[in-house]
Amino acid sequence: MKRREIKVADKIIGDGHPVFIIAEIGINHNGDLEIAKKMIEGAKKAGCDAVKFQKRTPELCVPKDQWNLERDTPWGRITYIEYRHKVEFGEKEYAEIDRYCKELGIMWFASCWDEPSVDFIEQFNPPIYKTPSASLTDFELLGKHKKLNKPVMMSTGMSTMEQIEAAVNFFGKDNLLLAHATSAYPCKNDELNLRMIETLRKKYPDIPIGYSGHEVGLAPTWAAVALGACFVERHITLDRAMWGTDQAASVEMGGLQRLVSNIRDIELALGDGIKKVYDSEKGQIQKLRRVK
Repeated sequence: MKRREIKVADKIIGDGHPVFIIAEIGINHNGDLEIAKKMIEGAKKAGCDAVKFQKRTPELCVPKDQWNLERDTPWGRITYIEYRHKVEFGEKEYAEIDRYCKELGIMWFASCWDEPSVDFIEQFNPPIYKTPSASLTDFELLGKHKKLNKPVMMSTGMSTMEQIEAAVNFFGKDNLLLAHATSAYPCKNDELNLRMIETLRKKYPDIPIGYSGHEVGLAPTWAAVALGACFVERHITLDRAMWGTDQAASVEMGGLQRLVSNIRDIELALGDGIKKVYDSEKGQIQKLRRVK
């Protein structure tokens, strides 16, 4: 059987390797490059392996009947399509993100919600892509990713098992990683269904399985690691009280440091599952065991 691992740049994601930790910036930058750079810096300091953004072509991703719906935003009361443009970075911003991530030594990539967005992000040659849960049934978009012949993380929120199977069958197992997710922001603990990580690991023994969490708090993500997640992703923010739809389900910088530090502790504590007597126990044998 093929080993459950995939090489991404200088990292290997899979069983027996350190958990690959992704700080999802998404659109929590609210269209402000300096906020994005502060989050990149925070993710690097916390020890994350990568930061991730989201890229959309608003006219393709927003249903036309929602274009002119007005909403209150940091830029005043504007239409939804105007808002979607406000939070999208263009070539200038992504060129600076690319430069800054290389300067800090942290990987970056993006979830692309439409085919032109894939073409846009590909100019920066990211080592991996992610497809959002909303796109699991979009075979045209999945096919676009497949043609790149690069690793792709496929998020599985808001999907049935049959839809996941169809997407995996279409994309193929080469270059594929699956992320368990529940697409509620924030997600209630009783809807996280973390044992799906075990279900996916059993069903796809040759695909790295991870977790994309949208809960409040850190414990479920630690539990996901204990259940065998090879990679984890959490939305991050400078302040959960900031304006934006994803902020409440995000982790602030202090929490991100605890998240990463404790994941590394959990990895050490899990061990290899082979019973042994450690040198540190041998003195206790002499002192405490009556029958040797």
